[in-house]
Amino acid sequence: MAEATDARTRTESDSLGSMEIPADAYWGIHTARALENFPISRRPVSVYPDFVRAFGSVKKAAALANVEVGVLSPEKAELIIAACEDVQSGLLDEQFVVGIIQGGAGTSTNMNANEVIANRALELAGHPKGEYSFIHPIDDVNRSQSTNDVYPTALKIGLCLGILGLVTELDRLRVSFGEKGREFAHQLKVGRTQLQDAVPMTLGQEFRGFAVTLGEDHARLRETLPLLYEHNLGATAIGTGITADRRYAEAVNRHLRAVTGFDHSTAGDLVEATSDAGVFMTLSGAMKRSAIKLSKICNDLRLLSSGPQAGLGEINLPPRQAGSSIMPGKVNPVIPEVVNQIAFSIAGADVTVTMAAEAGQLQLNAFEPVIAHSLLQSLSWLRRGCRTLRENCVDGITANGERLDQMVASSVGVITALTPYIGYAAAASLAKEALAGRRDVADLVVERGLLTRSEVSGLLALERLSGESPVTAPIPTLPPVLPQAAPPTGR
Repeated sequence: MAEATDARTRTESDSLGSMEIPADAYWGIHTARALENFPISRRPVSVYPDFVRAFGSVKKAAALANVEVGVLSPEKAELIIAACEDVQSGLLDEQFVVGIIQGGAGTSTNMNANEVIANRALELAGHPKGEYSFIHPIDDVNRSQSTNDVYPTALKIGLCLGILGLVTELDRLRVSFGEKGREFAHQLKVGRTQLQDAVPMTLGQEFRGFAVTLGEDHARLRETLPLLYEHNLGATAIGTGITADRRYAEAVNRHLRAVTGFDHSTAGDLVEATSDAGVFMTLSGAMKRSAIKLSKICNDLRLLSSGPQAGLGEINLPPRQAGSSIMPGKVNPVIPEVVNQIAFSIAGADVTVTMAAEAGQLQLNAFEPVIAHSLLQSLSWLRRGCRTLRENCVDGITANGERLDQMVASSVGVITALTPYIGYAAAASLAKEALAGRRDVADLVVERGLLTRSEVSGLLALERLSGESPVTAPIPTLPPVLPQAAPPTGR
């Protein structure tokens, strides 16, 4: 119950006493106590708008189900649903003020949502904020619910929304790398293993490989969506469904599917589902995999562009900003570097999620707030990282063709293509000689009379070196090395 004091505040009471609440705030006393108790992250729940919208969806589905089973009047439900739709639209984002890191298994966030929805419903009905005798945050908005089924369900919906945003950006990045693969399809370069020169390939093949590996992670992330669709709404406190009508679980699932458009399902065992955090570890692992692979790609981009004079210098990254406060003209690979740091953070967040999932006891995991923060931040950072990498780096990459051609021409790695024709021993000898005298391998092969100039040119053509064109003629068998005959014994 609230009492008006002056134009700036209203008084609200709970079982612990009374507090002054800003008169224009949609949140109430439970949220106010959380603001005092958890000045930890200095990051309100509203920094994750998908999470806020998910609470609007869950509360709307609950109101619809409560009307259907007859425990909430249609008049109250209509106002609550309208308020929930305002939450879903983002209209009330700034009212979700509790810190994302909190004790209580998410109760403060759930109460923040209940109070905002109740006070918005009161406002729509023409009542002052805090007049809970008309619409109550717990008795009406939270009817048939507990934090223990609302919070994880809202988190799963928020994560689904975040995944869809991430895979969209990840796919755009994949397409960008694929386009560079086509652009660089005819540019030969030296491949490398263990940072040492290996056989030739095309720059296009290298970038196409980046595209393919990102496509694989797109698929792995989407595979987590059906796991997140399963929820425990109707479980209430520990999975037994206490305080909820026996018809409520089926009804709220049906309405939640309609509200979100996701293929939701109620868990088969609500006691197990209320305590289990396995799906969050699955998603965290998939994100870590994607982030680490993307970081590896960024490492490659930094290596390939290193220099520009004393490094590999094979590609040119678009210059984005001055790179030094002391060295004029220096430009650093700042975009790949920031994506590397995102990956480091996501790897650390995966450890946090794992430890929080393990730390739950008995019928509830009290540490879902830090799981929520870790996963939602990782999703948003990785999504933004993919976007800036595409827009500010990959789309503007150019090949240093002259440099690449020079390195291929002087590389002994091309000798590998000739080993089926001249033998491994001869090829190794030629490679050693070429390195010592900085000679062209093709010239040495011709000088020794092992192959003609036209044969060497054909065998070292781009299509053959890169494997883009299959060998269409049989490889001749090398003459066998026969043992020398033993000398006659003289008998």
